[in-house]
Amino acid sequence: MRLRRELQRLIDFSQDYFALFGLAPRYRFDPEQLERAYRALQREIHPDRHAAGDEAQRRLAAQSSARVNEAYRALKDPVERAQYLLSLRGIDALAETNTALPVEFLERELERREAVADAEATGDAPRLDDLLRTVRADGSGLESRLAEELDRESWDAARDSVRELKFLAKVADDIETALAALES
Repeated sequence: MRLRRELQRLIDFSQDYFALFGLAPRYRFDPEQLERAYRALQREIHPDRHAAGDEAQRRLAAQSSARVNEAYRALKDPVERAQYLLSLRGIDALAETNTALPVEFLERELERREAVADAEATGDAPRLDDLLRTVRADGSGLESRLAEELDRESWDAARDSVRELKFLAKVADDIETALAALES
């Protein structure tokens, strides 16, 4: 029983992800603080640590660990962190009812996708590396803009930036996959 109360005290399932790690609910935070808080929580709640408990205690430890892992993954990833921040305000950044992106952005990304396809088809790894660097740089700039939008509470602009950032993350993933295929 003491073990169950200890676990429940450590993990309050009603807390948002930021509160779980002792962070202010902001897009920008110290990533080392997240890492330290994550490691400390996992040391306390890891299911192996509670293997001697009864079934309810082991289940609570597993649920707590899953919650901490889910929160950590969401806050560590820039796109998921922004989506989560918006969701705390009732905004679904990726709602299927509103998926519009600016025409200029879409045109640029269509050209970039064509360049990726051409480089992949010809096995041009240096070109794919260049494209990946460019996508990551664009993503980094977009993350900065997104952080400012969230700080200003410009929710509509932030929602649009999240969609663009999600798109760029997918392009980067596709380029990384193409590079891996060329290397194998």
